[in-house]
Amino acid sequence: MSLLDLSSSELLDRLASPDPTPGGGSAAALAGAAAAALVAMVAAMPKTRTGTPDERAALDAALARSVEQGEILRRLVTEDALAYDAVIAARRRPKGTDAEKTVRAAAMDAGLARAAEVPLHTAEACLVILGQAAVVLTHGNPRAESDVRTAAALAWAGLTGGLLNVRANLESEAPSPLSRKADELQSAARQALVAVGL
Repeated sequence: MSLLDLSSSELLDRLASPDPTPGGGSAAALAGAAAAALVAMVAAMPKTRTGTPDERAALDAALARSVEQGEILRRLVTEDALAYDAVIAARRRPKGTDAEKTVRAAAMDAGLARAAEVPLHTAEACLVILGQAAVVLTHGNPRAESDVRTAAALAWAGLTGGLLNVRANLESEAPSPLSRKADELQSAARQALVAVGL
């Protein structure tokens, strides 16, 4: 079952519980999904900043990208929890014999790799939403600027939370393709924030 099939109150209760999942990675994806929804809302408004056809086209494109990334982020809310559930299951494997230790270690490696990969996708999607927020801020209804900036703030939170979870689940602190990608996303996001005035 998707976590988003729960009521908002039930989902928040699940996040507040002492259980390890859903945790920060799911919360990051949820923040990103909320950001995507707000960007889509303003992009879909009939009123644009100046009313030109080019502006409408830019907003329609931003709407499509935001809906697309929003769907991804909604899925990632649950995928993140499932990924870390696999890590927990691996930790609980028996380790009494050398064979059991080998199986457990392999399961841990696979679980941690997936648990780092999923929040990276969250961060990537949130960066796209930040970019679409800048487009909508430029061309969208000026009376909805606060909604777009709120979306950008949520996307930043989702991206930052995603990257925190990537780094927490990396098996080594040594540089890796995943850690370098995380650094690149963080740098790009800081630049994207400037475009939305945050």
